[in-house]
Amino acid sequence: MSEIIHLYHTNDLHSHFEKWPRIDKFLKERRDLHQETGEEAIIFDIGDHVDRWHPHTEGTLGKGNVELLNEAGYQYVTIGNNEGITLPHEALDSLYNDARFKVLAANIYYRNHERPEWALPYWIHTTTKGTRIALIGLTAFFQKFYSAMDWELTEPFEELKKQLEEIKTKADVIIILSHLGIHDDERMATDFPQIDVILGAHTHHILHQGKLVNDVLLCGAGKYGYYVGQVEMTIEQDKRISKKTALLYDTNDFLELEGERSWLEAMYKAGGETLNEVVVDLPEALENDWFKVSPLTKILGEALREWSKADCTFLNAGLLLDGLPKGPVTKGDIHRICPHPINPCIVEVNGNELKEILMQSRNEEWPQLQVKGFGFRGKIMGVMHYDRIEFDEIENGIVKAILINGEKLIADKSYQLAIPDMFTFGHFFPSIQRSNRKEYLLPEFLRDILVWKLKKINTEA
Repeated sequence: MSEIIHLYHTNDLHSHFEKWPRIDKFLKERRDLHQETGEEAIIFDIGDHVDRWHPHTEGTLGKGNVELLNEAGYQYVTIGNNEGITLPHEALDSLYNDARFKVLAANIYYRNHERPEWALPYWIHTTTKGTRIALIGLTAFFQKFYSAMDWELTEPFEELKKQLEEIKTKADVIIILSHLGIHDDERMATDFPQIDVILGAHTHHILHQGKLVNDVLLCGAGKYGYYVGQVEMTIEQDKRISKKTALLYDTNDFLELEGERSWLEAMYKAGGETLNEVVVDLPEALENDWFKVSPLTKILGEALREWSKADCTFLNAGLLLDGLPKGPVTKGDIHRICPHPINPCIVEVNGNELKEILMQSRNEEWPQLQVKGFGFRGKIMGVMHYDRIEFDEIENGIVKAILINGEKLIADKSYQLAIPDMFTFGHFFPSIQRSNRKEYLLPEFLRDILVWKLKKINTEA
């Protein structure tokens, strides 16, 4: 007799809890339904459930997310880059202490190359009818970031090859929990045809009916809880898969629950006492403006340069969502105005490279540019603020010379430029993206060095 197995999966929630009560209810109902009909149901999350933009996640350092996964009955998860490199080492190492699910992450190690106890390379899930399902978890290869956070990351495809060899006689079905992105998933399906299903994440791809590549079923449920994915597999008596299909449920179609809105409001206040801690008492209010250089942007620019011990810096005013009032300022206030999981970065450049970057930074379209991704959790780029950088302009905004710390830029001189790490990704500055002379300063976020600078100013006043 054949067996029906259902896989339910979410990914890249990024602490967007707006649909979570509905997802929780849906998963519990589906699990109960399949139990009644004698069919197997397995529930997965494929990483980036945690995102420190949300006060609840920030206040609990992700442990509140783990409790939500526990309550919803998840059985297996892998980690994404938001769990892996936005939490301090000790916070990630203890994140899953109370998890009632298994964490599968084959390619993360301590620096001594031992595996963390919480990170299993694979697990063999045996169904009630005896089908052995090998589950392997892989996370995105952000090697430099993990190394800076005192972790070691192995190349995912090399690790996968090793784990597939390990489980080849132990499993009837092979499923990968992949926080690598759609392009790596497609390559994986081509290189490893023995895989049956890849549950994908990271690139927020939406595959409504899945995608067959080399007879491997690729899946992806978008982001922010907009969808819940389901894979249905039919397993014959000889343990051969005779059918596998995928579909997505749009959570906007799920009915709003009683008390849902009050629950969501409570989540914003559930960061705990951590966010109520007063970090500085301001003698006067500090304004911020996205379209002109303002006092708070100036302070953040100075903080970035001083913390990084760099020659100069620039950053965009849109990194600060609001100003700060006079009087006591809490961690929650700082988090509210600077929620991004963005770290300082130092780029070593020569004068010619620095000139090219700075001229690109003057793009007149950028202040109004809506930015998505790269860790940015704001709305628009805003104007650029420069610290220890001056432009000597003549008519029509033409730049005659660039001064670094009051001295004319020298073409072959080496400079240390401090920037928000978001500028090292994407299309902003191609030469920075390509450079191998970058140092990411982790685990501090921009908001941490803003607090450091505000305290320093108060002490010196």
